[in-house]
Amino acid sequence: MLAHFQELLAPLGHIRTRAMFGGHGVYCDEVFMAIVVGDQLYLKVDALTQPRFEQAGSQPFIYQSKGKSAAMSYWSVPEDALESPQFMQPWAELALQAAQRKQGKIGPPRSTPSARPR
Repeated sequence: MLAHFQELLAPLGHIRTRAMFGGHGVYCDEVFMAIVVGDQLYLKVDALTQPRFEQAGSQPFIYQSKGKSAAMSYWSVPEDALESPQFMQPWAELALQAAQRKQGKIGPPRSTPSARPR
């Protein structure tokens, strides 16, 4: 699965993975933008992008720590995005932008696009 996810994300830039937390971290041009846990890919979200993932029926990555559940700012990929790099690209771009904003590499968008990625 990891190789498939790398292939789906490859149009964005240089994709590499690193084992971490029982899964893998996914980097695009050295920006940490996704995690893989089991056979599930979770993409980085922020306040600007999370509503798009919610509308698509995605779910947050939730882990257990000290008997408590904690949600991270990584959300599952819509099912149809797993079919091809073309369908993945809009979602992956949202994740990369959220990750870049987190790192202070880009500012917030001037306007939020109304069209939802396919």
